[in-house]
Amino acid sequence: MHRLSLLLCLLGCGGAAVAGDAGAIDLPAAALAHGADARDAAHAGIWKAVMPPGGSMHGEFDNNDPLGLAAGAKIPADCSLNWVDPDFHKLYCFSTATSLVYFLDSPRAFLARARKNWSNLKPSG
Repeated sequence: MHRLSLLLCLLGCGGAAVAGDAGAIDLPAAALAHGADARDAAHAGIWKAVMPPGGSMHGEFDNNDPLGLAAGAKIPADCSLNWVDPDFHKLYCFSTATSLVYFLDSPRAFLARARKNWSNLKPSG
């Protein structure tokens, strides 16, 4: 079976047997064996498979998601999903892959709004 077909089946079959495979693939059991628990939002999703050690990455906006800030909300991120601005070499952390994808549609516009809102949202002191 081609790799793409196998991947599509793994994504769509929900753990059913793959044609030509010797046995059924039990995705939930495999995920649990590697410490993933879908009820634990901080570690759910395949993009959370390799998270940086806590405190090891320091993004702009105190590690808050720039797309959330652009919308006027502080959304903490762990920096496992990040983007480095190629012009200014600053690190931005995202809470979800969806947030990062939307952000990349217009990073300069979202950063301008995030900076404006950050001055009102950041802790005083």
